[in-house]
Amino acid sequence: MSKKDYYEILGVTKGATKDDIKKAFHKLAHKYHPDKNAGDDQKFKEVNEAYQVLSDETKRAQYDQFGQSWNGGAGPQGGFGGFGGQNGFGFDFSGFQNGQGFDMGDLGDIFSEFFTGGAGGRNGVQRGRDISTELDVSFSEAVFGVVRKILLTKTSACATCQGSGAKEGTKMETCKKCNGKGQIHETRRSILGSFSTNRLCDECSGRGEVPKEKCATCHGNGVLRKQDEITITIPSGMGDGEMVRLTGMGEAVKGAPSGDLYIKINVKPHPVFKRQGHDLAMNLEVKLSDALLGAEYKIETLDGMITVKIPEGISINEILRVKEKGVPLGRGKRGDLMIALKIKMPKKLSREARKVVEELKKEGI
Repeated sequence: MSKKDYYEILGVTKGATKDDIKKAFHKLAHKYHPDKNAGDDQKFKEVNEAYQVLSDETKRAQYDQFGQSWNGGAGPQGGFGGFGGQNGFGFDFSGFQNGQGFDMGDLGDIFSEFFTGGAGGRNGVQRGRDISTELDVSFSEAVFGVVRKILLTKTSACATCQGSGAKEGTKMETCKKCNGKGQIHETRRSILGSFSTNRLCDECSGRGEVPKEKCATCHGNGVLRKQDEITITIPSGMGDGEMVRLTGMGEAVKGAPSGDLYIKINVKPHPVFKRQGHDLAMNLEVKLSDALLGAEYKIETLDGMITVKIPEGISINEILRVKEKGVPLGRGKRGDLMIALKIKMPKKLSREARKVVEELKKEGI
């Protein structure tokens, strides 16, 4: 059962939106990441645990209903409604004597294993934990997409034994601890009777067999902490702060699926262009005479140099649209380039220019 306040762990209120929760998670995950010098593995795990619950609508609703007594989705107190208090069950066991054959010290552990399916969880398998990192990309890379490689230190499957924990060429033999079942059946007594539980065998990690000789690289663990080169494909049109998820690229554990890797994309600002959905926007300064008489301007886009025609009599802040020069939409389509015209007014007029303007004024222009 959870005795943690997930809202407090993430530093958000109970009325927080999904975006608030996501932002809080990104901030704290970045702060406590174990690979950082000031990282904290335990706090990183707590933050990730809190996010996994509060980001899921069903789990969050159950957690909000049952509070810190929520047991991860097995229902209110595993079906024993109204239990609370000592060890989470509301019974005062102080009057019972240990001489009756009950170990009161670990009664809470008995209930915990009974209601959550034992140490191995409901499915008998503990998935590797999710991890996160950040990646800086240029504005152009975010628009068109890019493939990048990063070095990340994490727990990964042993390359020597491919995660089996066995020495190459060695035979597998039946696990003696669980007799090849992969799970260990235990019966424990409590004041409510005997409880039978099945937990994942920690010797064979649920496989039912162990190598006759262990891998010398990982010492039979099947995993080890090392630096991996990871290829990340950034799709076109990524926005600043968006996430890329790589399934199975998180922390590895022996005998179970690896967690996922989440990469937060930080897009560097561009000195000229800004994104407006799938369109790109920019400002273009033109001379007053060109605005009055029309002209052609060469401008540098993300695709290279193009020529833009300025219509005669263009107005201040009028928008020119250049088709198919924006952000890719897929299937060969793209957004547009939106050019806001800024007319450059002269600070001082010559005598001849002043006469021309005065004539225009007389004509009501």
